[in-house]
Amino acid sequence: MFKSNFTFQEKVVVITGASSGIGLACVQVLANKGAKVVMGARSFDKLKEIERSLTASGHSVIAVKTDVTQESDCVNLINSALNAFGRVDVLINNAGISMRALFVDTNIKVIRQLMEVNFFGTVYCTKHALPYLLESKGSIVGVSSIAGFHGLPGRTGYSASKFAMHGFLETLRIENLRNGLHVMIAAPGFTSTNVRRAALTADGTPQGYSPREEKKMMTATQVAERIAKGIMYRRRNVIMTFEGKFSVLLQRVVPHLLDYIFYRIMSKEPKSPFK
Repeated sequence: MFKSNFTFQEKVVVITGASSGIGLACVQVLANKGAKVVMGARSFDKLKEIERSLTASGHSVIAVKTDVTQESDCVNLINSALNAFGRVDVLINNAGISMRALFVDTNIKVIRQLMEVNFFGTVYCTKHALPYLLESKGSIVGVSSIAGFHGLPGRTGYSASKFAMHGFLETLRIENLRNGLHVMIAAPGFTSTNVRRAALTADGTPQGYSPREEKKMMTATQVAERIAKGIMYRRRNVIMTFEGKFSVLLQRVVPHLLDYIFYRIMSKEPKSPFK
């Protein structure tokens, strides 16, 4: 088995959506592994609390107020990393939002918002970090979902944004095959975070509750550890559950069967938008 000599010690890692959920777990896990972490999120007060806590424990962490839908904020995030630490070794594009509604009922502004955050946020940050990641032969990570491998009913905007992210990152990987750049797509299973409560409904308002049993899901820390391992071993895709791996296999072999499976599963959610 291939053994990695990679260590996060002194590596500079930029993480978006870092104030909660998977992003915050990545901050904590990678800081504990010795990385210098640059945290980006809109919730600056939360970021500053995290920064104070981690720096008090001896970690090198800085907070940067970042709305990934604003290209200027993404430029500032990368420049802040360079000003503080002089380099960028890893970019984890984690910032994201979800949705839950049938497309026929959904306001187009919701689809646009999903694309702005999930897709263009990744594009903006990657564009401005890329020269420095090529210099360090570093890693770009897109935190995605099985919804980026096969359409997820009731989540049209979410699936579309993740499919777009996949196409962007896979093409970027091919363009840089000879440049030493590592590009990885990470697809957690359902993870116990606030993402479902914050998911947008048909009119763009937050759902406000989770339609799933959170206690049975992966924890954000488990996801962060697997992302860290994927970076260490320079994996192409990290699909984190058996169900996810099986879904990707079915998508390649019998996609029409997966259509029915996804429909059946999602229609059984409480207050499902379809039956």
